[in-house]
Amino acid sequence: MDEYKICIREMPEDERPRERLLKFGPEALSNAELLAIILRTGSRKENVVNMCSRIFSEYSLKQLSQANINQLMQIHGIGAAKAAQIAAVFELARKLESFTDEPKRKIRSPADVYSLLYPKMREQKRERLVALLLDTKNQVLREEIISIGTLNANIVHPREVFKAALMESCASVIISHNHPSGDPTPSREDIAVTEKLVEGGKLLGIDLLDHVVIGDGRYVSLKDEGYMN
Repeated sequence: MDEYKICIREMPEDERPRERLLKFGPEALSNAELLAIILRTGSRKENVVNMCSRIFSEYSLKQLSQANINQLMQIHGIGAAKAAQIAAVFELARKLESFTDEPKRKIRSPADVYSLLYPKMREQKRERLVALLLDTKNQVLREEIISIGTLNANIVHPREVFKAALMESCASVIISHNHPSGDPTPSREDIAVTEKLVEGGKLLGIDLLDHVVIGDGRYVSLKDEGYMN
């Protein structure tokens, strides 16, 4: 029990996560040790390394990355501050996956849409409709979340999609949403929403270039499938 309660500063120096990272690099550390460095402190009954080892015995790295603040706070020993630290680290990791040194991300194909949005959408448990607002060179000016929840032609109104497009003075729009089931096959509602937005874009003089449905490791372009002719 004493070993369970031991503080980090009481551990041999060559066993402390921070010292091991400085000596051997972050790649030499376990997930628990890396998380321990982020959280820094445990509780009165459990040091931070043991706490993090316990967390990873109960949750996989993917499960932990998908948990929201409230779910993280249900983990024994994790309060609001530690939950915020964990959530922030995983959000930085997601942002890194889609980071580019280019001033603006250029969209040349549905694959580019997938590459940009998949890291942000793959862990979503609800459908999320996003609009990419593009300039005349098909460079992304802005990403706009249009709706969260099941896609429905009666709920998704063209004004919600094109309001941001008009404010941004963009040349065209690409929309994309995820299928939490992992299967990107377009549903009848997906097709109905697309047709509705194509017509709305024509009235406003803003082209809807594509609707990309993102699944688990794959995608479908409604334009390539012939639904936007």
